[in-house]
Amino acid sequence: MIALPQIPTRAVNTMSSEARPQEGTAPDDAQLHAIRSRDASYDGVFCYAVRTTGVYCRPSCGARPAKRENIVVFECGAAAIDAGFRACKRCRPELTGTNLHADVVTAVCRHIDEAVTREQQIPTLDALAKHTGFSAFHLHRLFKKATGVTPRAYGAGARAARLRDMLPTTPSVSAAVLGAGYQSSSRFYEQSTARLGMTPTRAKHGGAGETIRFAVGETTLGAMLVAATDKGVCAIQLGDDPNALVQALEARFPQAMLVGDDPHFANTVAIVVAHVEAPRGALPLPLDIRGTAFQERVWAALTAIPAGRTMTYSELAQAIGQPTAVRAVASACAANELAIAIPCHRVIRATGELSGYRWGVERKAQLLQREHRLVSLR
Repeated sequence: MIALPQIPTRAVNTMSSEARPQEGTAPDDAQLHAIRSRDASYDGVFCYAVRTTGVYCRPSCGARPAKRENIVVFECGAAAIDAGFRACKRCRPELTGTNLHADVVTAVCRHIDEAVTREQQIPTLDALAKHTGFSAFHLHRLFKKATGVTPRAYGAGARAARLRDMLPTTPSVSAAVLGAGYQSSSRFYEQSTARLGMTPTRAKHGGAGETIRFAVGETTLGAMLVAATDKGVCAIQLGDDPNALVQALEARFPQAMLVGDDPHFANTVAIVVAHVEAPRGALPLPLDIRGTAFQERVWAALTAIPAGRTMTYSELAQAIGQPTAVRAVASACAANELAIAIPCHRVIRATGELSGYRWGVERKAQLLQREHRLVSLR
């Protein structure tokens, strides 16, 4: 059972509707309109119960509206419970917290993570719905609205992450694939490169067999490391210490063939450096982007922000059609491995403050100032 925060409830009153206590009041026109329109702004202001079902709900509940004569209004859930009504399993009015849907989605994510780790399988939507008390359709809609992906897609990402963790310590790739819960090795291999960024064998051996060309250059923002696979640029990192940047790349791909003296790669580095100094549009290089489906949606939206413009995390969440996924959007920005190419520096707080840049707030400020200056000169 997924653990959701809740307050104690009394046993269900089995009295008939005629014998049940009827404390509370009949709904006035405003309350009835709120119930009919499922107005979430009234959640917490009052709750309503239905005499014929013995259930009490939030005003925003998606259940089929009851007849006005069967509705009774209470100031709070405790009063409805005292009157013998039980909490609706759909809108869960007994849950505490200001954001019911966020609490439910967080609990479902945690449950999926635990199931993938403990049972090596992704829970079905019906099973998740049963544990939360929501209908499968309603839970699916809530989850996708909050995270941008379905529960199944989230589970697939969690299982792929588990596989990445298991590969280095498991005797064989096949054992790791089965241990992570994949029922068919062949089906996994069809999408393995997209999931891992390289073949499973190379991932298991820290990138063994993978050739990654890299170089460290100097920019007005400090040292910059650029690395690329055969697919495209896989890392653009900024920092103060060139050696630390190289060591971080080696730690990420301990067994890969790192080529640092390829003269043909100098042109790629020069293009990136020029883009840092004068960012006028998209980086004209292929990218090797490795992330979850949700992260890639966020990163795609980031690349659509013009140079010289900024966007808040909330606006970015709205841009991808997930207005409630502000925290997830911020996490996706923080997971970006391609500075400048995926311009997460163009996202700011609602207050206008600069924060959350993995390569330093000062560099973020310099990039924005540079872009604003270049735009004003056009």
